[in-house]
Amino acid sequence: MSDFILPDIGEGIVECELVKWLVSEGDLIEEDQPVAEVMTDKALVEIPAPYKGRVTRLYWKEGDIAKVHAPLFELVDESGEASGEQAKASDENKSAEPETKQAEPEGSPEPAEATAASPEPRQDGQRIPASPAVRRLVRENELTLSDIEGSGKDGRVLKADVLAHLEQPGAGGSSAPASKAQSQEVRIEPIKGMQAVMAKRMVASATTIPHFIFSEDIDVTELLSLRQQLKPEAEARGSRLTLMPFIMKAIALAVREYPVLNSQINEDVTEIHYQPSCNIGMAVDSKIGLLVPNVKNVGQLTLLEIADEVARLTEAAREGRVSQADLKGGTITISNIGALGGTYAAPIINAPEVAIVALGRTQKLPRFDANGQVVERAIMTISWAGDHRIIDGGTIARFNNLWKSYLESPQSMLLHMG
Repeated sequence: MSDFILPDIGEGIVECELVKWLVSEGDLIEEDQPVAEVMTDKALVEIPAPYKGRVTRLYWKEGDIAKVHAPLFELVDESGEASGEQAKASDENKSAEPETKQAEPEGSPEPAEATAASPEPRQDGQRIPASPAVRRLVRENELTLSDIEGSGKDGRVLKADVLAHLEQPGAGGSSAPASKAQSQEVRIEPIKGMQAVMAKRMVASATTIPHFIFSEDIDVTELLSLRQQLKPEAEARGSRLTLMPFIMKAIALAVREYPVLNSQINEDVTEIHYQPSCNIGMAVDSKIGLLVPNVKNVGQLTLLEIADEVARLTEAAREGRVSQADLKGGTITISNIGALGGTYAAPIINAPEVAIVALGRTQKLPRFDANGQVVERAIMTISWAGDHRIIDGGTIARFNNLWKSYLESPQSMLLHMG
């Protein structure tokens, strides 16, 4: 037998949440088969099996906080002999193993709660996917997970499914009064994973960086028309052409004239580090929290290449499976709050970057044309936040004016692409 030791899964990461077991005790698994999904403060990571064998023990329950370099699961290879590397790791951890087995891991539920938290099977024998928070909500209302119809991917039960089930007549625990009493109790959940890291970073950014907010209306009528013309050709090539590639390209072009928007400040605030490439991050509302993957070297990419990267990163981020490399190295960020219906926002800078822009939703609004006639135009409201330690109002206004000119007359970008 051999303990699989949870390896380093990211720089500086010492623990992670065990989100989901993809195997059960007694399962025969193949080499490189995904065994578990763990969530760090950066992304959702799959842990693969080191070799073919049988899983004999799972050391953590879903929702537990597992420690890096501690046993994750026990595995026996086909011949019953442990892998040399894993056996060595197991020997090195024998002294720590009894403590791991005897003591409940930090954040573990009580024994009775742990039994209720174990995945419930469907009638076909398959486990019902649901997050630890959803399972907790099911327990608190004395429900059975198998009685709730899941609307998520692969039948995953979401919080909204549980709440909808509770609204149905007869739903709830053993008695209506008990269920009603429970609903009045305060439900407490720990802040962890992506939510925890976002909280720390936003506090640090808001308290250490003096923000200068600059808002403007941009007429994207011509841009929408150009996108509509290019859309069929892009789709024929397998690309989904949205406004985002144009917006990113325009930022990269404007940064050439105003590189301070694409810079970073050292910790002592004594140096400005001008970044060699424009790596534009985009905030994505994923199932594990806010993620900000970035498109690398936007200035050197074509619109189609940017579109393909935006699509790839958006899909990966929404599933919580974006790679560490895609999350690192950002130099400037876009927050597309308009995608959720917002019009105005005051974004917080994603340190160590020095600028971020929030895009509001595009609205059809009346405007005067050159002849003084009222016409319908597509208007997008945007808001820039700049680090006022190195970016003054004049600089961000001039930068924005150049960026705006590219978006309002998109054909002008052709003169500067290279």
